[in-house]
Amino acid sequence: MATLALREVTRSFLRRTGSRGKQSFAALGPIDVQVPDGQFVALIGPSGCGKSTVLHLLAGLDEPTTGEVRINGQPPRELQSQHALGIAFQEHALLPWRTVEGNLRLPFEVAGLPSANERIRELIALVGLDGFEHARPAELSGGMRQRVAIARALALKPKLLLLDEPFGALDAVTRRRMNFELERIWLESRPTTVMVTHSVEEAVLLADRILVLTERPGRVRIDTMVTFARPRPAALMRTPEFHRLADELTASLEPA
Repeated sequence: MATLALREVTRSFLRRTGSRGKQSFAALGPIDVQVPDGQFVALIGPSGCGKSTVLHLLAGLDEPTTGEVRINGQPPRELQSQHALGIAFQEHALLPWRTVEGNLRLPFEVAGLPSANERIRELIALVGLDGFEHARPAELSGGMRQRVAIARALALKPKLLLLDEPFGALDAVTRRRMNFELERIWLESRPTTVMVTHSVEEAVLLADRILVLTERPGRVRIDTMVTFARPRPAALMRTPEFHRLADELTASLEPA
């Protein structure tokens, strides 16, 4: 498991203002957040508020302009070097010439580890793709491809799982089904998880905690716990309590 800490983190970028000029603009922060082991956190907020920037900082793909990001007291790149970080994006990024099994071998190859056939079989069973081991991505539905992407992110049993709109490209029915699949999969090992989503209902259904970011520069406007018991059945989404929380969070996304 991983304990995350973003301490007074900001991120600024340069943008062109003319043929030669450049100007700095603040995209994020300051943000000060700590996430304990095993917590599932959802990030929501208006477009351009820095949600994906937070994930990039946690993944070690970017560096803060000021402040620091620590995972178990170390910079994110240390987690990378330990192969303890799993990432799944909106686009599944599967290798089209590889089968399901072959795509799941990729993390082991990149890490220089021997392929673990038993682990790969476990992952295929975990995401409900028994019988599709030798199928290539083009032979799978969108939801099935995302299952493979999530299984690949979990292959090396990461301490930290980062999800950037993993179901954003799916139709509404498939997306709802994948929400419940993700919770089932997540409950198997409960890695510390941060998920970016534009769907308030998805955040309420999946997360232990929801952070609402403001418009740019993104700051934490609301930090709220979701106390519904797990596993969360479909019937939960029809309850007044679910709708009350979803409505409050939706209202918080309106410009201040």
